[in-house]
Amino acid sequence: MIKLYQFKPAWGLPNPSPFCMKIETYLRMAGLSYEVINGAVPFKAPKKKLPYIEDGTQVVADSGFIFKYLKQTYGDKLDENLSAGEKASAHALSRLFEENLYWVALYSRWLEESIYLETKRVFFGAIPPILRELVAGRVRKGIRKALYAQGTGRHSRDEIYDIGKADLTAVSVWLGERPFFMGATPTSVDAIAYSFLGNILVPPLKSPLKAHGMSLPNLSTYCERMKNKYYET
Repeated sequence: MIKLYQFKPAWGLPNPSPFCMKIETYLRMAGLSYEVINGAVPFKAPKKKLPYIEDGTQVVADSGFIFKYLKQTYGDKLDENLSAGEKASAHALSRLFEENLYWVALYSRWLEESIYLETKRVFFGAIPPILRELVAGRVRKGIRKALYAQGTGRHSRDEIYDIGKADLTAVSVWLGERPFFMGATPTSVDAIAYSFLGNILVPPLKSPLKAHGMSLPNLSTYCERMKNKYYET
């Protein structure tokens, strides 16, 4: 059986990491049997990040490579009816979530002082207080450096949120009145979209990014639809 190593659930979400939530959502969508190992430790992971999976003797790290492995090993029923053009569009949409909106969400969680306290509690609450401050501080410092190196961290706070708001507006327009991002039938890109949108809209964290997302009603409705279909049945 597939074993999924990830962080503990939080905020009423399957996982506070959109990348971990992405894999669990995909496993549910694809109807694959799996076991969750919650509370896994990132520094013990093959690439020092979560999630990763074990499938028999196979160990696969990074959500993108996990996606690839699962599709190649168990078939790609979710996307088999998509045309080449639709697959290209889904690929581009996934990059919007994972390579652009991600950095704004990361900034919001880790560098906004009011939100960072809650982020620290969720991810490091089980660690003794003195050690917690040390570990969380190091992680936050690393994230600050990563944001600067990537480019998002070089902008002002308002500019960063403007980037995220533009992404949310774009995906809201893309979705429109369709039930899923590629139409009437859910596909693998919905595992990504739901995980990122859910991690922005659901947690009790106030930010300009969340406020803008909540102003786009079809995004909240979409998250509820995905939750009801794959986590409450």
